[in-house]
Amino acid sequence: MNLVLVLVLVLVLDSPALLRAADWPQFRGPSANCVSLETNLPHNLIAKSNIGWQVDLPGEGLSSPIIVGDRVFVTCSGGNRQQTLHVVCYNADDGSKRWERRFWATGRTMCNKKTAVAAPTPASDGKIVAAIFSSNDAVCLDLDGNLLWFRGLGRDYPNASNNLGMSSSLVIVDGIVIAQVEAESDSFVAGLDARTGVNRWKLERTRKANWTSPVILQGERPSVVLQSSDGLTVIEPSTGKTLWQYSDGASSIPSSTPVGGVLFVPSRGITALQLGARNEVPKQLWRAGQLRPGTASPVVQNGKIFTLSDNGVLTCGDASTGKRQWQLRMKGEFSATPLAAGHLLYCVNEKGLVQVVDISKAEGEIINEHDFAEQILSTPSLSNGSIYFRSRTKLWKFI
Repeated sequence: MNLVLVLVLVLVLDSPALLRAADWPQFRGPSANCVSLETNLPHNLIAKSNIGWQVDLPGEGLSSPIIVGDRVFVTCSGGNRQQTLHVVCYNADDGSKRWERRFWATGRTMCNKKTAVAAPTPASDGKIVAAIFSSNDAVCLDLDGNLLWFRGLGRDYPNASNNLGMSSSLVIVDGIVIAQVEAESDSFVAGLDARTGVNRWKLERTRKANWTSPVILQGERPSVVLQSSDGLTVIEPSTGKTLWQYSDGASSIPSSTPVGGVLFVPSRGITALQLGARNEVPKQLWRAGQLRPGTASPVVQNGKIFTLSDNGVLTCGDASTGKRQWQLRMKGEFSATPLAAGHLLYCVNEKGLVQVVDISKAEGEIINEHDFAEQILSTPSLSNGSIYFRSRTKLWKFI
């Protein structure tokens, strides 16, 4: 690498973050709660006539697309053993491919047929895009696709894997890429330097399979929630130091949801924790066994909390008390977390049927449907008034 390129990369990484209000930079969006603050979505957004573009992906995967400015990033895995790892960037306007980078998996690519090696969602801080795969290979590029580093965590820690496949998504905070790699044989969370990929810190974790993703708690000094079946550990992102713990157990599949100073935890149904000072153990506000989620993470919007069971029962509760208000039977089975915008909830089942629920109705009402006729397990993303859906092999933009 020549000196000029080194200086350019240093300047890019040292410059302020370039995330915009409408960006969708990580799994479940900017606040990791699958809620968009945009209100300009058309009522009939999910209709064939509203498809802005559709592209065939170069491999398969379950990761959600992320959007930074006019770029859409998505990961895929290809080959007969899903050993080829793809990071692809598309132009948001027309779906044309901006660039594609391919890497060879160095770790284990065995996974359940329902999932894929490209299961975790990438993340961006507005300057870089970082991705991790079920093989525990992590890669970091600038927004133009220039490689900053590649890290074979599966080579460094060969026992950190499971037979079903890994799926925890990355977060980036304060120049640290946080990777949660938890399995039965070896288990850890690593804070990787965004410049170099080397460990800034590494925490040993309980040896249990875990598919939840880290969650950033915003504030003057952000912290990061690590969730597992043991409960929650909240850490300082720069050092990995534990700030507080919640030890009453939690799910190992749906992740916690932060909204307005409250953390809604998939624990014994849903447990609502009132967040206080950064290093202060939170107060439990309520617990509701009737709000137990399935694979999808809980969503909180307009003072209501929504959980979706795997077999398609949408449950609405009062976000301030946990009291169940109504239930709505949806069509099909679900893995993807619903997307909330205004008074609408976009729910896509595993067979690719999107059902739009008007949550302002007394009992909730399905007001629109669109059938992709493709398996979809990925959570949709929203940016600049457009929703992005990803099947195993295709990507759509609705405008």
